[in-house]
Amino acid sequence: MTLSVLDLAPIGPHETARDALEASVRFAQRAEELGYERVWYAEHHNFESIASSATAVVIAHVAAHTQRIRLGAGGVMLPNHAPLVIAEQFGTLATLHPDRIDLGLGRAPGTNQVTMRALRRDPSAADTFPQDVVELQGYLADETRIPTVYAIPGRGTEVPLYILGSSLFGAQLAAALGLPYAFASHFAPDLLLPALEVYRSRFQPSAQLQEPYAMVAVNVIAADDDTTAERLFTSAQQAFTNVIRGSRGQLPPPVDNIDAHWSPAEKAHVSNMLSRSYVGSPDTVREGLESVIAETKADELIVAAAIYDHSARVRSYEILATVQQALSARLPA
Repeated sequence: MTLSVLDLAPIGPHETARDALEASVRFAQRAEELGYERVWYAEHHNFESIASSATAVVIAHVAAHTQRIRLGAGGVMLPNHAPLVIAEQFGTLATLHPDRIDLGLGRAPGTNQVTMRALRRDPSAADTFPQDVVELQGYLADETRIPTVYAIPGRGTEVPLYILGSSLFGAQLAAALGLPYAFASHFAPDLLLPALEVYRSRFQPSAQLQEPYAMVAVNVIAADDDTTAERLFTSAQQAFTNVIRGSRGQLPPPVDNIDAHWSPAEKAHVSNMLSRSYVGSPDTVREGLESVIAETKADELIVAAAIYDHSARVRSYEILATVQQALSARLPA
C-alpha cells in the first residue's frame, strides 16, 4: 500500500513561519528516511496556522534539502493563478529536481471571500477550471493551446497532474482527462465513495495514465496507545469546531475533555467531517486503514496529521510507517 504525506507546514503557538518551514524540512527528510512516496503542500491564504501559502517556493526549499522523495502541491488552487505562471513555476521545479515533482490542482480559493478578493480572484474563475487545466497541461507537454506562447522553463517537462476534489465534479473531470484523482475525505468525506465510483466508471485513458489511479486523503493520529492518540486528536477536533464557529487561529493544544469544548450539535458536525480519521495505537490504526483500503480500493493513501507537538507528529508518522509494513504483508498482491 502506497502511503504519502500531506503537510500544511503548521505554525504552532510561540512559533514563527520560519520555525514552521524549518520543521517541514526536517519532517520531509524523516519521511524520506521512512519510505513515504511523496509529501504534498497545500495552498491556503490568510491562515495564522499555515505556512504553505507560497506552495511552489516551499517545495523548492524542501527539494533542495532532500534527495529522493517526491514533492508536490496538494494542491495549487488554479483559479487563483494564470495557468502559464503555474506551468513556469512547476516547470522550473521539475527542471531543477527531475522526476520528483507533482502538481495537484484544485478549484477552490483556499481561503475566505475577503481574502479571495485580495488575491484579485474573479468569483467566476472556478467556472473555467477545466479549460485552465487543459491549458496548463498543454504548456507542460509542449502542446501549447495558445500559439507562440510557451512555458520556459516548463515546456516538455511533463509534470504529472492530479485533480483534487471533494465532490463529483472533480471525479468527472479527472476521469474525462485521464488524470489521477485525489479525494479530500480528511475533511469532506460525504461523497468519497460515489466520487470514486464515478471516477473509475468514466475514466478515459490518456498519455499520462492508462488506468484509474485513486488517492484517498485521511487523517491518522498514531501513538503508542489509544489514550495518548485520542488526546492528541483533540487538537484537530477543537480546530474544526472553531472553523464551524467562524473563528480561525493556530492549532490548539490537546485537552483532557473534548466534550467540554463543543456542544452536541458541534460534536455531531465535526465528527462527521473527521469521520475518515484513524486514531490510536499501531494495531488500532492498522485495523482502521485495512477497513478504508478494503472499502475504497484506494491505490494510495495520503495522510494528514494535525498534531500540536512536532515531535508527536513525527512519532505518529514513524508508527504509521511500521503499520504500512504490516499492511503490505497482509494485503493481497
